[in-house]
Amino acid sequence: MKIKRVLTFLDETRFEAGRDITPVLKKAAAVAILDNPFAGRFVEDLSPLTQASEAVGREICAIAVRLLAPDRAVSYGKAAVVGLNGEQEHGNAMLTTVFGNVMREAVGGGKAWISSMTKRAAPGTMIDVPLAHKDALYVRSHYDGMTLTLPDAPQPDEIAIIAVYATRGRPNHRVGGLAASDIKGEDGLT
Repeated sequence: MKIKRVLTFLDETRFEAGRDITPVLKKAAAVAILDNPFAGRFVEDLSPLTQASEAVGREICAIAVRLLAPDRAVSYGKAAVVGLNGEQEHGNAMLTTVFGNVMREAVGGGKAWISSMTKRAAPGTMIDVPLAHKDALYVRSHYDGMTLTLPDAPQPDEIAIIAVYATRGRPNHRVGGLAASDIKGEDGLT
């Protein structure tokens, strides 16, 4: 699948609740806008979308990670917005393990399941992309998200595929639970 457009977003939180945020929280997103080959019709086999997600993912994940440089990503999330002539399942087909593995590779590895969100929508809608720690899903400080509005996308016959990365957990987190410093072992847990 050919990428028609790439949208990028960078959000830096430097000050919150009367306090300087150190280190700064950076969130970066890269979005690929693609034609949906299955828009307007039911197709049983969605594997072409899953296969295409690898190349699409390589490109947008590399872009999002570069936006964070020189900092490194420690959390991630993924999403898809499918134009109104498509099905939500078309977005899900592009966010399987194939795409997830590319997201992990882009940051030098990750052990945790990757949070995701998909929906059908008209151009310009908002989507909240959930974030979680890349090595252990249960690190509460990294439960976060990035809200994106895609200008003029997706059109009815398009799909928007989204990769989001962040450099740290929420500013001023203080609800306890597993800390990022507690992560050990192959399974990402202590």
